[in-house]
Amino acid sequence: MRPAPTILHLDMDAFYASAEQAAKPSLRGKAVVVGGLGPRGVVATASYEARRLGVHSAMPTAQARRLAPNAAYLVPRFSLYRTVSDQVMELLGRLSPLVEPLSLDEAFVDLEAGGTADDSASARATGEGLRAAIRAVTGLSGSVGLAGSKMLAKIASEEAKPDGLLLIEPGTERELLAPMSVRILPGVGPATGDHLRRAGMTTVHDLAEAGEAELVRLVGKAHGHGLHRMALGLDDRPVVAERDAKSVSVEDTFDVDLHDRVRVRAEVERLAVRCVERLRAADRSGRTVVLKVRRYDFSTLTRSETLRGPTDDPTVVREAAARLLESVDTTGGVRLLGVGVTGLADYTQEDLFAQAADARELAQRDREHHAPAAEEPVPEPEVDSAEQLAARRWPAGHDVHHEEHGHGWVQGSGIGRVTVRFEEPWSAPGRVLTFRIDDPLLRPADPLPLVRESPDYSSWPASLPKSRSSGAAASEGGESSP
Repeated sequence: MRPAPTILHLDMDAFYASAEQAAKPSLRGKAVVVGGLGPRGVVATASYEARRLGVHSAMPTAQARRLAPNAAYLVPRFSLYRTVSDQVMELLGRLSPLVEPLSLDEAFVDLEAGGTADDSASARATGEGLRAAIRAVTGLSGSVGLAGSKMLAKIASEEAKPDGLLLIEPGTERELLAPMSVRILPGVGPATGDHLRRAGMTTVHDLAEAGEAELVRLVGKAHGHGLHRMALGLDDRPVVAERDAKSVSVEDTFDVDLHDRVRVRAEVERLAVRCVERLRAADRSGRTVVLKVRRYDFSTLTRSETLRGPTDDPTVVREAAARLLESVDTTGGVRLLGVGVTGLADYTQEDLFAQAADARELAQRDREHHAPAAEEPVPEPEVDSAEQLAARRWPAGHDVHHEEHGHGWVQGSGIGRVTVRFEEPWSAPGRVLTFRIDDPLLRPADPLPLVRESPDYSSWPASLPKSRSSGAAASEGGESSP
């Protein structure tokens, strides 16, 4: 525990949904749900307007539609979210060399290591300055928690939501935590929370009073020891700038079970290419290829193959994934497929061409061994319907450009038509027009920036106060504890 609240935790508010509202003037102040839109889709993020109707992340989209039938349901635009995330992380990097990203919209920052804070006053000024900078550069809001440990900083940012700042003064941790639910602590999920509730422990105060021995008896030695420390507000974990990923993977859940073997193989190969794109974007390579298959009965199978050395060659990964598929029975139908690479490294196997050739040779032998007899008909691949093709080309919420009407976004598609609202992040709500899905004047487009002219923050945060004598900036919502 630090004597000053110099660990900052930033959590962007309803990130995906807020980015969509900022990009689409007609959706501001309205319920927005971002996630998978098919029968098996899951909510990724819901705006605060949708949350008030009971919608939350990880909820099936079908259930969300029942709770909020009039909400806007959009397919995620990860290219936009990554761009905004890069802008936010660049601002965080100006505060300290120790920035620990947890996701696109969340990170810890060690302000002391960056010399941008050494006491409560300078920490608060830095937090408020960061929030103002994020809003100016991205147009979005983020909530900030400041404390002497990572656990408390994260709890503080959660309590400050939305669009607030909470600073926990060292020495007040136990008083602040005592009345909170045990679920506020990291690692206490629904099952552990219910187990503790049955033992008569519902608040953090209950855990602290129970003592370490009782918690070890209830939840085991490792978890019990950590739980007792957290209940006392103790956390000595440092902010780590480099978080090594253990694997890179992609997966897709299909609206309708796939039965055709040719289609399943094509999807596996497509996922393998996407996986390698992510691998290369991270400047990594991997040695073990993993295939994940969830069948019609929800049973999930994984298969893996370890290569001779690390690779980022799409041919090698694609053909390894295809070989792994041959060992899985998919006759009953497939609802989810995933391809991943583990055993990551910062280099690739030098003899990639030989490795790829070996893979192709093995695949050719496998095809010859399993080739159907001459009299056996080869099954025709499944063909997507026109509506499925339209939904794939014109996902709801994605950007388009019309040669006559300019930039817009897809409101929906169906019955051979696509409906578009033409507006830009800095315009008034735009008009809605409908076109044929094959209109030659309409094409997919890249997202526009959320802020038309981003201010110059090249010298920030040099002007921020760094000591008690500099005073504190005025604070806003989510005020600090005493």
